[in-house]
Amino acid sequence: MKNILKITFVAALALMVGCNDAIDIDQPGRLSAANAFTNVEDLQLGVLGLYGNLDTTPEIALASNFTDELAIGFDSGGQGFALYDFVITAASTASSNFWVRNFRTNVECNAVIEAAAGITPEAGQEADYAKAVAEARFVRAYANMEMLLYFSPNPADDSTLSHPLIDFVPALTIQPLRATTGEIWEFINADLDAAFGALPNSSVDLASKDAIRAMRARIALTRGDYPTAESLALGLLSSYPLANPADYADMWLDLNDEEIIFKMQRVRNGPFDGQGATGSVAAGGWAGARFAFVSATLAGSPYFEMDRSIFDALTPDDPGADVRYDVMVAPTSVISADYTNDPDPVNNDILVIQKYPGSDGQPLMNDLKVFRSSEMLLIAAEARAYQSNFTGVQTLLQQLRTARFGSAQTVALPASVSEAVGAVLDERKVELAYEGHRYRDLKRSGVAGNRGVDRDPIACNIQSGACTLPASDFRFTLPIPIVEINANPAIGEQQNPGY
Repeated sequence: MKNILKITFVAALALMVGCNDAIDIDQPGRLSAANAFTNVEDLQLGVLGLYGNLDTTPEIALASNFTDELAIGFDSGGQGFALYDFVITAASTASSNFWVRNFRTNVECNAVIEAAAGITPEAGQEADYAKAVAEARFVRAYANMEMLLYFSPNPADDSTLSHPLIDFVPALTIQPLRATTGEIWEFINADLDAAFGALPNSSVDLASKDAIRAMRARIALTRGDYPTAESLALGLLSSYPLANPADYADMWLDLNDEEIIFKMQRVRNGPFDGQGATGSVAAGGWAGARFAFVSATLAGSPYFEMDRSIFDALTPDDPGADVRYDVMVAPTSVISADYTNDPDPVNNDILVIQKYPGSDGQPLMNDLKVFRSSEMLLIAAEARAYQSNFTGVQTLLQQLRTARFGSAQTVALPASVSEAVGAVLDERKVELAYEGHRYRDLKRSGVAGNRGVDRDPIACNIQSGACTLPASDFRFTLPIPIVEINANPAIGEQQNPGY
């Protein structure tokens, strides 16, 4: 499926279906959804285009820059300073990107789903037809889940407001208000229910039953349904066992699909083959370009570096004992022998991030791993923490660390829910670093686990002194963007608290 992202999205033409209800003019040359999609083959091409909308690089950029995964790099030109300094407003790219990008995906999915209703598959095409509609529903569910996680002040409280629920191709004049979090969860779950039966059990780069199970595990943890989260996550972990150290390292070079339940492919000459907007949440492009201009090396102009809080957790006294050290810390890094007393840490301690070193002959471009078995293990561990199963938390964390070290590891037994949740968050910070999780993790469980943004003070104070931020801060929810408020003034009255 390496050609999946090279197909032009014909469904985008269906965005022109929306018209001004007041005048209802059918403009010559307008291509309606009914004309753009006339058979099952058209639907399949449209669905491939929907996959091309999916992108986690904005999540990677937001989570790494806003939280405690990064330090300002020695080759910085000022990229991302505002977000690093915890500046998020309705005018920020962070809010507009997540809002506009996911609404666009949602409407394009609606166009495909609406068009499918007018198509009768030929004999023998029934399964392909059902699968295409199911995939459109999966992508729509994913886009709405992303919006909810970032714009709902509390995704576990169904009474809070999330974002407008749009299950049709809207007219240009539409000015919707926000639906409740509960209504959006119902919309997402309805899509997943409808999609499940028509999908294959597994398919690494396309929608599958296992991808839905992984999404449901993430949703259950977010909503506080811990028994369901644990059950789903452990079921997937049994089907997707943790990789050994060698296979884990190769996975990040895109040499195998070990541990991967669902990923977004990135290929040469595809729409994401490019640098993207460096230092911006409007990322796109190569995932590794979130941290460096040229390559994941000292000579590759890294404008962001690894925060020492992650580096110190990777056992630097014994580099290579934890395979995650080799995966994330470039061998060209400059490591100060006495960092805390170093008179020039900017130039004497340069921790180059190489989690996305490149593949397919393109530096910095790698497949984006969306659901992995290690996340499922950590979902199960966090669910156990909230259920006060502290021995169960210890067992799972030891299992993960043993897989990463290649030898038996011991983890302390937590003594309270707070301590157990905090231990899981600490392991998630290392295992899922630079994958777009940290912002959502702190929002979901930072208060319960007594964790927040906690950057290395030496590097942080060289920049601005914006070193810590409690997980209770309102900026762990994005504001409705000003571009939406300008076009839809009434929704401005529903702005999130703090903005």
